[in-house]
Amino acid sequence: MNKHLEKWHQYVASKQHSKLDEILADDVCFHSPVVHTPQQGKAITAKYLIAADHVLNNEHFRYVNEISDKNLTVLEFETMLDGLYLNGVDMITWNDAGKIIDFKVMVRPLKAVNMIHAMMGKMLQANT
Repeated sequence: MNKHLEKWHQYVASKQHSKLDEILADDVCFHSPVVHTPQQGKAITAKYLIAADHVLNNEHFRYVNEISDKNLTVLEFETMLDGLYLNGVDMITWNDAGKIIDFKVMVRPLKAVNMIHAMMGKMLQANT
């Protein structure tokens, strides 16, 4: 496992949102499966990742596959939301300093995407 990826797994396991400050580059770009335009910057990316943590990272969440090299990691995950199976991929690009510079999430099936859209929307509005 690359050393940068260890920090991500520690964050996911700990749910300590303050760790995102250490992991995310200031100019990080976040690509959501439910928002058309990429979100630019550490503050907005952290908001999305924290909301995703609250929505997706439940007792069913687990990474089931990972592919990683020096600066790119692809993590396949699965979880259950209200009885609905959800499968997705986190694609993470790291800079040479070990900070995330690009984070893209893809999710299936469509019913799960729609559920995430509604649940994340509530989380993001509550934190605005």
